Amino acid sequence: MQHEIVERSALLGPSGELLQRGWARQPVLDCNLEDTHVYRFLRGLQWFRVKRWDYYGAMCPEGYFSATIADLGYAGQAFVYFVDFAANTYTEETITIPFGRGVELPRNSDEGSSAWQGRKAGLTFAVDGKRRTVHVEWESFGGQKLIADLEFVAPGESTVIATPIGERRFYYNRKINCMPTTGTVSIGNRTITFNPETSSGTLDWGRGVWAYDSFWVWASGSGFLADGRRVGLNMGYGFGDTSAATENTLILDGRIHKLEEIEFDYDSDDFMRPWTMRSDRADITFTPFLDRTAKTNLLLIRSEVHQMFGRYSGWVSDDLGSKVILDGVPGWAEEHHARW
Repeated sequence: MQHEIVERSALLGPSGELLQRGWARQPVLDCNLEDTHVYRFLRGLQWFRVKRWDYYGAMCPEGYFSATIADLGYAGQAFVYFVDFAANTYTEETITIPFGRGVELPRNSDEGSSAWQGRKAGLTFAVDGKRRTVHVEWESFGGQKLIADLEFVAPGESTVIATPIGERRFYYNRKINCMPTTGTVSIGNRTITFNPETSSGTLDWGRGVWAYDSFWVWASGSGFLADGRRVGLNMGYGFGDTSAATENTLILDGRIHKLEEIEFDYDSDDFMRPWTMRSDRADITFTPFLDRTAKTNLLLIRSEVHQMFGRYSGWVSDDLGSKVILDGVPGWAEEHHARW
């Protein structure tokens, strides 16, 4: 059931349909969003249904820092947050941008830059080959000035999926795990240092047209095995027709090992209870230690996400059938409801 896309093509055909469905190790599809055809007649409203975002995250022993630039059609958003592992707390700031004015996002995930500059904050993400940089200045982040300068080095492979959602809706997504990360995040007088021996970065690059009422679960981890190898997980469900491919992957030393369906078990009335992810190739337990809850209510756009930070344990089989033992790999698992 896992169809691997290897041939280059446009993402969308002339009627807005996905030309290829499945997963890929590289971003081989050109993201021609100009051919989106959600409405047959109201062509002027097409762009309001297109959602685009670049989300970067950086994990180090002290905590997790994330920065996002998004254009949701009706509005844009810039947001950053920092999760302090020792204090078991998080700080978050969000700016809503009417109609996404000034938001710059690239056509494809392997080139160009993303940027937004406002009076209170500025964010710039740049791509230069395998090197990616994130620069953020936020005047009042929890009452203190935040400056972030991070560099990520992308591995050879990543998780790319092209998923249909009905006839003319779709999700085109690239997730890069396990990027060695260098740099600093300064919040007031505190500086958090990221070095590639102990830090890992993540990119969630998303483009698509969803149903107005949407739901999904996303689980991700990036860390190290006992023998020092870098290991990552990307798992999820809840959106579109995944008969051609899921987004479930094991990442081991920069190589993707494709997984099929995974059964999630968690309690949406108590997100702090352990989650399990199981299949014939995986028996994983995720134990949360913090619930980051983010809610947005802008009338047309509403969302609620519970992003649980914790650690993964258990095992996953690679493509050769060898069991990879997970012992406290850091990451998150989230449930997201959106009306957008």
